[in-house]
Amino acid sequence: MNDTLVTLVGNAATGVEFRETATGGMARFRFAVTPRRWDREKQLWTDGHTSFYTVWAWRTLALNLSGSVSVGEPLVVHGRLKVREEEREGQRRTFVDIEAVAVGHDLTRGTAAFRRVLRGEPALTARAGSAERSGASARPEGFTGPDGPDGPEDLGDPGDSGKPYGSATKRPTDRQKAGKELASVP
Repeated sequence: MNDTLVTLVGNAATGVEFRETATGGMARFRFAVTPRRWDREKQLWTDGHTSFYTVWAWRTLALNLSGSVSVGEPLVVHGRLKVREEEREGQRRTFVDIEAVAVGHDLTRGTAAFRRVLRGEPALTARAGSAERSGASARPEGFTGPDGPDGPEDLGDPGDSGKPYGSATKRPTDRQKAGKELASVP
């Protein structure tokens, strides 16, 4: 395969939206990357233009992201670069997506405590209100994208006045509950 693999360092711009699909979990969130440069004339660091990416994750990575990442947290994202163009309302727009292979917290800006998730232990990865326990359909109605029924779709920019983004299904209490469940495992 001739995939373009990239590694980005930035911050989670939105909460992680997690959904159950027929093939397993799917998660997405917006990721902000702002370059910093040393200005010799002013003798200080300045921020460059912020770029936004939509990060997609599948199966186990998606589930672990939903219980581990919150808005504003510094992350390192490694994955396949996908650039697509669409025409909406007569305007051509370009979207840049990252199909995540690995995501982790940026330890140059803080600390993290890793907890291994054991395979075959559904209680460790179960989320409050998940589709499995509520008996709801595995894939939300109308959830489609350019790569098929479970593929990426446009979320818009966080600053867009168009389609709003940020209606994440994850609540802070879910993360706390998942942490207590994981902490109780030997």
